Amino acid sequence: MNLIFLGPPGAGKGTQARLLERRFGLRQISTGDILRKHREEGTALGKQAEGYMKSGELVPDDVIVAMIESELAGDHSRGFIMDGFPRTVSQAQAFDALLARQAWPLDAVVLFAADKQTLLARLSARWSNPRNGRTYNALTNPPKVAGIDDQDGGPLIQREDDRAQTVAKRLDVYQSSTTPLIEYYRKAGKLLEVDALAPVDTVAHDLVHALHFEHAH
Repeated sequence: MNLIFLGPPGAGKGTQARLLERRFGLRQISTGDILRKHREEGTALGKQAEGYMKSGELVPDDVIVAMIESELAGDHSRGFIMDGFPRTVSQAQAFDALLARQAWPLDAVVLFAADKQTLLARLSARWSNPRNGRTYNALTNPPKVAGIDDQDGGPLIQREDDRAQTVAKRLDVYQSSTTPLIEYYRKAGKLLEVDALAPVDTVAHDLVHALHFEHAH
């Protein structure tokens, strides 16, 4: 089964992708990870991407799509979950063309629906341990003592990324670029919605249920 996960930052896409990866052997494909890998390995595509990034430009769609193509080409027997790509309609069109070239079907596009206020509260409640990266959430998974790590007793910090102002900006950027994308996949009859704000187990259950149902059609 080949899937795309769409949803705002903090909607739990990565968590659900990892659960499906473990349970059904699907591959979670994150463009951030692929980019890092190509740059670290110094591939031709990695060097190309590096050039754009050094000059502060976005890596063009065709470079990203070429990286994804080389990533997917290795193993056709396992399905994939695209996490964080496509982000725009032009990327979706380029990805559709890639899938058509390789005769890979796209089974569904899962939209992790969540309202902005709840996400803002959830994301800006994140605190992390700078010594080992362990994270807490003041709302859903608080430390035993506010501001202190349960295990090493050291202070927790709030990363720049998790401050309310930064989070609000990230959510606005997501909304403006992704709304047309949601319409694009809705028109294609590929869109499934899950309530991203439900408990993790509920979301996982709804997802599996919806996808089996989708797959049976």
